[in-house]
Amino acid sequence: QVQLVESGGGLVQPGGSLRLSCAASGRAFGDHVMAWFRQVSGKEREFVAAISRGGGNTEYADSVKGRFSISRDNAKNMVFLQMDSLKPGDTAVYSCAARRGITIARETYEYDYWGQGTQVTVSS
Repeated sequence: QVQLVESGGGLVQPGGSLRLSCAASGRAFGDHVMAWFRQVSGKEREFVAAISRGGGNTEYADSVKGRFSISRDNAKNMVFLQMDSLKPGDTAVYSCAARRGITIARETYEYDYWGQGTQVTVSS
């Protein structure tokens, strides 16, 4: 079992930045691929970014590429999402997820553990 708790969400103006954190507890954090997803009320959850177990490989949704950066600290059981140049369209609940396995994945069903999420609102 892996428990995930997100933090760092809030209200930010367009063009601003936020850094989300996800604290993991439980077994073998370093054995899990980690990802961030987001969901707007009434819509399906969508992939944002993912990072390999060792942190050497990352993938991003086209909508956030060049603006968001995912990273992890396996010694502290943490994963982060640095979000820059935020747009109103980035407003959503952001959740981190963990996947047992080797390869990065982009589909929700491929992830085994989920956090409760943190709200990000981009508005002037």
